[in-house]
Amino acid sequence: MLHYPFINLFCFHFQTYKLHIYFSLQTIVMAFTVCYLLLLPLLGSFFMVAYGNLNQHFDITWGEGRAKILNNGELLTLSLDKASGSGFESKNEYLFGNIDMQLKLVPGNSAGTVTAYYLKSPGTTWDEIDFEFLGNLSGDPYILHTNVFSQGKGSREQQFYLWFDPTADFHTYSILWNPQRIIFSVDGTPIREFKNSESIGVPFPKSQPMRIHSSLWNAEDWATRGGLVKTDWTQAPFTASYRNFKADACVWSNGASSCSSNSPSSTTSTWFSQELDSTSQQRLKWVQNNYLIYNYCTDTKRFPQGIPPECNV
Repeated sequence: MLHYPFINLFCFHFQTYKLHIYFSLQTIVMAFTVCYLLLLPLLGSFFMVAYGNLNQHFDITWGEGRAKILNNGELLTLSLDKASGSGFESKNEYLFGNIDMQLKLVPGNSAGTVTAYYLKSPGTTWDEIDFEFLGNLSGDPYILHTNVFSQGKGSREQQFYLWFDPTADFHTYSILWNPQRIIFSVDGTPIREFKNSESIGVPFPKSQPMRIHSSLWNAEDWATRGGLVKTDWTQAPFTASYRNFKADACVWSNGASSCSSNSPSSTTSTWFSQELDSTSQQRLKWVQNNYLIYNYCTDTKRFPQGIPPECNV
């Protein structure tokens, strides 16, 4: 038997050409406990990774029973009928993060409905990062609407068709938000990048903590073909589903960030300085070339005095 000064982890005994290895379970547990207690303060000061039970991360905020958290917190559903839609928000506020959620959108004739999934700060000069899914007639594609607000100013819309049916299964919709850029992704494929252009006078969301919000609501006055196609209430209730939330993020609480000086230094928090590599840039270009259907940066009729300055960056 071999003895070590601090941890007797392995006991070796040789007998008739056989090697018997004995593990001290109690010692292993003690060793892991010590490591965990030593590392926990360091990890907590840098970032927070949230995932799993949706009950732990979200509150249902409206809908009078139309929003439900099911399967022991593994699934969240929002429903819309003629009387009301429904919605939820995160318990935490975030100031930068890499946030994923899987959604399965309203199937069938979803014309007139909007499923909104976004980050938003309170107040009259709010910041906001939007995914909005505009319903359509059966067989016609959803429109994915994106927007970025900074200090209460938006009007930075880009809209896309998707290269799959978002109602047939769950797909992952991600927002990577760091001090340099915001990247919208679908199933790991970047579809839009909004860069920090403060150097040319364009405000960027970087100082207002935001909560995650989502809602399913009736927008038949504008959502489908400019409001020409109305909601078919005989198809109600309409339902959207959510699962597999994950947030590797800086949590804002009591006026302070969980990230040390708002700059996580853990090697696992690469998102804080992440940018698109060459492969991701090619995938972004593929989406923009094939699935982008509206871009405010090319809408010269809307901006007769010139397109917004961030479009030239």
